[in-house]
Amino acid sequence: MRNGNRAASAPWIRTRLRTAPGAAVALAVLVLVTAFLAAAFPRAVDAYETKGLRHDIGSADAGRGAVEVSRPQPGLELPQTQREAAARSPELSRVGGALLKALPAPLRADTSSVAYGIRTLKPVLATEPWLPRPDTVPPQLSYTAQTGLKKHARLVSGAWPTTPAAVTSQTRAVQGAVTEETAAALNMKVGSTLRLPTAVGDPLKVTVTGILAPRDPGGSYWSADPLVRTPSLIPDPASPFPQNYWTGTVLLAEDAGPALLATATEPSLFWRFPPDPSALTGPDGARLTAVIASLESGPGLLKVRAIAGDTAEVLTGLGHIVQANARMRDAISPVIAVAALGIGSVAAVVLVMTAALIAARRKAELALIRSRGGSLRGIGGRLLAETAVTVLPASALGLLLAVLLVGEGRWWPAALAATGVGLLVCVALPLRTTLQHIRPTLHGAREDMVRARPSRRRTVAELTMLVLAVGAVTALRRRGTSSGGGTDLLVSGAPVLVALIAALVLVRLYPLPLRLAARPMARLRGAIGFLSLARAGRSSAGGALPLLALLLALATAAFGGSVIAGIGDARDDAALTAVGADARVSGKSERATLPDELVRTVRDLDGVRNAAPLRIEFGVTMPETAAGDGGAGSGTDGSGTDTGPGADTGGGDAAGARATTMVGVDPASYTRLARTTGLPDFPPARLKATGPSAPLPKGTKSGPERVLPVIASPAVAARLGKEQHAVDTLSGNFKVQVVGTVERVASLASTNFLIVNSASLEERAPTTLLLTGAPDPGELRAAADRSGEEFVVQLRSEERARYVNTPMQAGAERIYLAAVAAGAGYALLAVLLSLLQTAPERKTLLARLRTMGLTTGQGRRLLAFEATPQALLAAGGGLLTGWATIVLLSPGIDLVPLALAGVAGADTSPVSLRTDLWSLGLPAAGVVALAAAVAGVQAWWASRRGSITELRAGDSR
Repeated sequence: MRNGNRAASAPWIRTRLRTAPGAAVALAVLVLVTAFLAAAFPRAVDAYETKGLRHDIGSADAGRGAVEVSRPQPGLELPQTQREAAARSPELSRVGGALLKALPAPLRADTSSVAYGIRTLKPVLATEPWLPRPDTVPPQLSYTAQTGLKKHARLVSGAWPTTPAAVTSQTRAVQGAVTEETAAALNMKVGSTLRLPTAVGDPLKVTVTGILAPRDPGGSYWSADPLVRTPSLIPDPASPFPQNYWTGTVLLAEDAGPALLATATEPSLFWRFPPDPSALTGPDGARLTAVIASLESGPGLLKVRAIAGDTAEVLTGLGHIVQANARMRDAISPVIAVAALGIGSVAAVVLVMTAALIAARRKAELALIRSRGGSLRGIGGRLLAETAVTVLPASALGLLLAVLLVGEGRWWPAALAATGVGLLVCVALPLRTTLQHIRPTLHGAREDMVRARPSRRRTVAELTMLVLAVGAVTALRRRGTSSGGGTDLLVSGAPVLVALIAALVLVRLYPLPLRLAARPMARLRGAIGFLSLARAGRSSAGGALPLLALLLALATAAFGGSVIAGIGDARDDAALTAVGADARVSGKSERATLPDELVRTVRDLDGVRNAAPLRIEFGVTMPETAAGDGGAGSGTDGSGTDTGPGADTGGGDAAGARATTMVGVDPASYTRLARTTGLPDFPPARLKATGPSAPLPKGTKSGPERVLPVIASPAVAARLGKEQHAVDTLSGNFKVQVVGTVERVASLASTNFLIVNSASLEERAPTTLLLTGAPDPGELRAAADRSGEEFVVQLRSEERARYVNTPMQAGAERIYLAAVAAGAGYALLAVLLSLLQTAPERKTLLARLRTMGLTTGQGRRLLAFEATPQALLAAGGGLLTGWATIVLLSPGIDLVPLALAGVAGADTSPVSLRTDLWSLGLPAAGVVALAAAVAGVQAWWASRRGSITELRAGDSR
């Protein structure tokens, strides 16, 4: 009481929250989850881009990634003392420190592996007689004096090279060291001496005083120039004959550099800075590219020359590494944008549905306030205040969770996303509620969609959406998901527009089957069927908004599932192409044959279901036959059967099939293997030779008159036609005649091949053994090792594991997995919200019908039948929309960057989307199951409450 005669008014917000705490908590949880997902997405993208950039730089070859500043030796016009001082470590360290400080951000160097020094660019012929000469060619050696030798190496024997006295260009004796590998390969030991010719006077004598072992052999200090660590046997390019010689590097004492100025080896000063990617982030990639370009030929190079000299230049492959990373990022981003826009649209629609549900529950309350003089501004302000009290803290908490749980990433995109979620709910709820009360509405007005007639404005809006969707899909099919300037939001939003059009069309068509089904139902004796159809037509749960949410969610889940399935299929197919089966045993050289004992041993191992020996011979020359001579059109189908004249041979270019690969197989075992692995097969009888061409007894010579039936690739079949052609192979000379074609053959990526029966070959020893099943890798490798070191074992599972190694690919795949899960979750939530919106109405209906004699079982069937049309409409529409979206968009999307990019030797042919039945069917089935479950729970709950509880005098329901 105030002043003893006025009642104190309770605060509106506190009263409302106490009156309906459950609704407030549910709204807060929904906003929390949505804000978390919205804030986590940009941080997850930043995180995988950051990890991808760091991984690419950190795993790159040290010689490519390091930034190296080099300059020729000081000019001869300078005083000798000045030239010598420039080659000593104090001056090199001073210049190196200045260059290190001058590196522009975000480029930072790994100071632990920085190296400065002087080296010889022109290798010197070493004529010492004790050095190895593999092909009578003496080795050629390089010399370098660089800082940090004691820090990066461990002394194995001897002593560290030193400079007892100041070294000048007149010095003719210095000390050096070599690594263990160099010493072993070049027969060097402590005390060995090498002589280096000088321009004037006696040669420079280099004494090896120590043998070293690198502390970090893979680090930049030892790997930027691999010859510093490991010598190499290379071919002599000047020799007309194949001759090899050794080349390596000798490490001089740090201050021995001035002695190299007297030699004719083109000494050069260098400062090497390996990059430190630990502080880089994904968005730094563009800046890093610009900085490197400036250092190579721009303002940055001028600053470098001001420090290191006018002749200095910057050499690095870091720019190419960053550009390759940017290309992969640009290829992945548009595909990710499709998932982001889809899930974002679903979340926005679900939030608007939640606002509509709350507005429907409070319609009578606000109508009463409006009838008693409440203004729209006052009602909207109070709704905004009470919504903000619940929603804004939930959005902030979602942002906090995203920052804590998701790794490195920028905070402001996440903050904007979470703020957008909060503002959407804060605006949608007051706006949706107040718009209902601009004009007084008649009590009990029908919301029957059967009698609803769309306005002209709605028709124009739907046609506009249709035009936008068609334009987006057309653009995506023609140019892919990425335009020249980056991600095109209209193109990436094509699945959203397709789902929107489908929702609007289905809502328009929805009354038609209801009208058709209601007529026969009205003639039946029971009232359940007719009432359920009538209720389904009146229910607002089947409106455009709930249906749009379901179609968006199901289409996005299907699209994301198809992306994930396409990635998996592409990797499985690439692994199968590389290996040929579940396991493969072959020789290290192309012509190495497998012993019979090895074949028998491997075939008998546990877990081996089938073993197919192959004899593969590369470089078989095909005859010069025109593609049109004798039936270029005499192709055959993939099963090895004649397709008749004019058939499309497919495959590669016939003109490029001159050099082909011959594969000798055992037809029976190979066809079993092909069927098991999913490769194209053929009838084994097709390769059965008869008459003079029958299988040769072992050791019998093959004659050129023999004609062998062959299965060819389409390109080879187009060249050979139906005629017989003589071929010369290492397995014998014979004629071949094409009797069928297949698109692929096991263990070969080539599209030019011939498959013959190995039993008809003169030399039939297999070069490859393909296995299906799950043999133990250890036993398989042990069996191969017992037969010699020239045999190797490849496993399909190990090859498959190579394709999931980059953080960028793994991060993008995780985002799509989250998109599928979120899409399915929002779809189920949309069903629940649409059913909850009409739950009070259904409970009242059951109460009224129970007073008329409706049993509990009939009530359950009534609610189930009422929910079935909307659930089937959403499920069927979702299946159709998801399938149509994938079919329409698959030609414009290539999944290679997500599946195979960055893997050396991987098949990089285009990988398109395919429909994944699980991603289509499971969410749709979940929608129907949830609708039935909610209807059953509502009927059970209503049966426990008496009719008096639901029906009260004066109740308007």
